[in-house]
Parts: sequence; C-alpha cells; structure tokens
Amino acid sequence: MLKISGLQAKILSGREVLKGIDLNVKAGEVHAIMGPNGSGKSTLAGILAGKPGYEVTGGSVTYQGKDLLSLSADERAREGVFLAFQYPVEIPGVNNMYFLRAALNAVRRHRGEAELDAGQFLKAVRAKLKELEIGDDLLQRGVNVGFSGGEKKRNEIFQMAMLEPKLALLDETDSGLDIDALKLVSNGINKLRSPDRAMVLITHYQRLLDYVEPDHIHVLSQGKIVMSGDKSLAAELEKTGYAAFGDAA
Repeated sequence: MLKISGLQAKILSGREVLKGIDLNVKAGEVHAIMGPNGSGKSTLAGILAGKPGYEVTGGSVTYQGKDLLSLSADERAREGVFLAFQYPVEIPGVNNMYFLRAALNAVRRHRGEAELDAGQFLKAVRAKLKELEIGDDLLQRGVNVGFSGGEKKRNEIFQMAMLEPKLALLDETDSGLDIDALKLVSNGINKLRSPDRAMVLITHYQRLLDYVEPDHIHVLSQGKIVMSGDKSLAAELEKTGYAAFGDAA
C-alpha cells in the first residue's frame, strides 16, 4: 500500500530532517515509529499527508500505485490518507457535525458514491459512536474548540472512523492522555483495524503499544530508520532509551 524509498526532506528554513527513509507498509498492517524528539517522526507524517512547510529533496513515495508526492494535500485526503495531528487545531465557528459531513461527502464524491443527506449522515454517526463506545457530547460543539486533550484525540478517532481511510497516520495520538483517555482512544484504534487499512502510529513511549499491538516497530534516529523489529522492540527501548542511537531525548 505504501512504499517509501530513500525519502529525504528539509524544513523550508533549510535544516535537513529526513536523510533517507525506506519503509514498506502493507494493507492490514500496523507500524509503530518510535524515536526521540527531533528525530523526524512528525516530519515524516506531515510530508506523507501533504502538510506545508517542508521540501522533499530526494526519494519517492508510492501509495496504492500512485506517486503520493505529486498529489495535493486535499487529493491525498480524498484518496484515503488520514492524518491525526499531534496538536489538533481548533476551528472556531465551524460545527463539528457540519465539518465532518462536508469532509465525508467530499470523499464519497471522489469515490463516485452518492452524498449522504442529513438523515443518512446522522444514522451513520450514531452507528459509529456506538461501535466506538463514544458519547455524542462533542458533536454540536465547534471543531476542537475548548476540547481537552483527551476530547481532541477522541474526536480524531471518531473522524477516522467516519472517513474510513485506507492509510491512517496517527501522530502521537497518546500525547497528553491520562490512562482512561488512552484506553478509550486505543480501543477506537483497535476497532478500526482492518485487512484493507494500514496504520502508522508515531509515539515516544511503549504505553500506547501496550494497548495497540503493532505488527512492526521502527526506530527513527537522526532522520533515518536505524532499527526495526516486532513488538518486543518497544519493551527493549523502554529499558535502554534512545541514547544508543545518538539522539538526545
């Protein structure tokens, strides 16, 4: 589904961040990318999703047989690429339900499917809320406006469930969550695992991976993947830290 070959990139101010990333993610797989601050984890997620502020200087990214880097951010979203932000932004004045219905219908139009009217959308919303065991308290509020950290992350998992992406990039979804919120968000992620969907989890810590078991774990250090392994690698990193890879946490 996703093939990254020799990806190199810098931020627009000029500092090189990614120095040759190679990664293959198949449909149905969950990959975790771990590493200290400044190693390039969020940069990688942002570049894959088409966030501005970066310049790709080398390499290629293929997504479902297409050149991902040639697509605009909105084209990538319509093609099924979803990014859960490390710091979800607030959109004052925009109702959460209105925002989500517009996004969902944009994806459906792109797929050649009929748009959902208000009644159909509400039915779909209720079904997903029940599936994820999430209350409807966030739906009539502005997008992320006044939300706690846990509410923002829960809202993004709900958005992912409604949009049904093919590739989900979750950038530090566990950041700032207490144990109850972490369990709720992890439960949502697990329920959205699918043979047709790939997930890339970006995290500093093992604790998310105690609840969401990845198929593969990769250590990103100084802009390169320096080690890969199975879920046992997370426990090893918890003991040894990242110092052996040359980055300061």
